[in-house]
Amino acid sequence: VQLQASGGGLVQPGGSLRLSCVASGRTFRDWDMGWFRQAPGKEREFVACMRYSGGTTIYANSVKGRFTISRDNAKNAAYLQMNSLNPDDTAIYYCATTPRVAYSGLAQPSSYRYWGQGTLVTVSS
Repeated sequence: VQLQASGGGLVQPGGSLRLSCVASGRTFRDWDMGWFRQAPGKEREFVACMRYSGGTTIYANSVKGRFTISRDNAKNAAYLQMNSLNPDDTAIYYCATTPRVAYSGLAQPSSYRYWGQGTLVTVSS
């Protein structure tokens, strides 16, 4: 499975971006998927995830109410809509996917088997 993340860029505080993640190599309709980010000098952290069914979504407290995760299994794609961005959101954003995991593992980077290459989001005036 290969994941290709895109959509990053430079945005002013308060602005919006929509990240995309397209999977190839197999369908991931039966797999859970997540978004993580890593800021300079910091560890990779959880941002959001969605169950294979789309019925369960989890968000980090820092992005709740501002970010929305979605997926389109017909297109083998997932998205992260990011609104009200602030400088603390500056990071490389990674999408990841894995066969179904326990609920307790959904927010753990170690639970995910396949990772995209990352896309850089910079929030600055």
